[in-house]
Amino acid sequence: MKKNILLFVFVLIARFGYSQQHYDIIVDRNGTGNFRNIQQAIDSVRAFNPAGTVSIFIKKGFYKEKLEIPSYVCNVRLIGEDRDQTIINYDDHANIRKMGTFKTYTFKICGNDIRLENLTVENTAAQMGQAVALHVEGDRAVFLNCRFRGNQDTIYTGKQNARQYFLNCSIEGTTDFIFGPSTAWFEGCSILCKRNSYITAASTPENIKYGYILNNCKIMLADSVTNEYLGRPWRAFAMTLFMNCQLPKGIRPIGWDNWKNPENEKTARYMEYNNTGEGAVTSGRLAWIKLLTKKEAAEFTVENVLKGYDNWNPTK
Repeated sequence: MKKNILLFVFVLIARFGYSQQHYDIIVDRNGTGNFRNIQQAIDSVRAFNPAGTVSIFIKKGFYKEKLEIPSYVCNVRLIGEDRDQTIINYDDHANIRKMGTFKTYTFKICGNDIRLENLTVENTAAQMGQAVALHVEGDRAVFLNCRFRGNQDTIYTGKQNARQYFLNCSIEGTTDFIFGPSTAWFEGCSILCKRNSYITAASTPENIKYGYILNNCKIMLADSVTNEYLGRPWRAFAMTLFMNCQLPKGIRPIGWDNWKNPENEKTARYMEYNNTGEGAVTSGRLAWIKLLTKKEAAEFTVENVLKGYDNWNPTK
């Protein structure tokens, strides 16, 4: 009898999800929640809220909003009802009123300890310049099962010493579509390259040990893509590691680019380890790229890369 009751509970959870009463705030475009717009829900959170984490549940729908979580709003979880049907969309690009790259975001996160789950964030601007979907400046940001869609400059990890963790996310773009100075770990992500260009453009500062770590990720190329670079250094000391990733045919044999500046070859920290697929063949890689040994690769764990000053580990 007890087993039957437990089975019934599990079936209810699987079918309907957890009850809405487990969330602090409900957002629904149809008007059944606390707010119809996501920004209204964010604005309702108390600054430096002493009560702890606030959970915001976002029902399925298309939310055309340009969102910002300010630096004084922290400890917030935004959970979509369905990743592919809970969509946050905007369409600014850098050449609209000469706004430049850093104002084009669809979703800008400045607060610390922000967590996004089961959401799509996209910038659907015409391909007329840089167009950021996700702009992150907050520390200890976590993204679980999210989809980030754009073209040039899809994800901007925008602050040095800030740390981000992306787990089982889908990311797509054309040029430099993961870029910036933060320390970011990408685990089990699917990354779609939509144009012959560059996946990453890290700008890791010289004094920051870790930049981008892509581990167990699957790199995919659109049908028209035949010559893709793993990355180029936006700034001289860019640090990027592809580790245990699937690299398809179409990744350029040399792998990386110096951004038309040979001096970058003396400082950029580009590494690979234990990748698979036709694009993982390293015999044609540039001489200034480091191929890690098993012992060297053992250093690169979530615990080591993201621990910072407070021993943060998003997997615990």
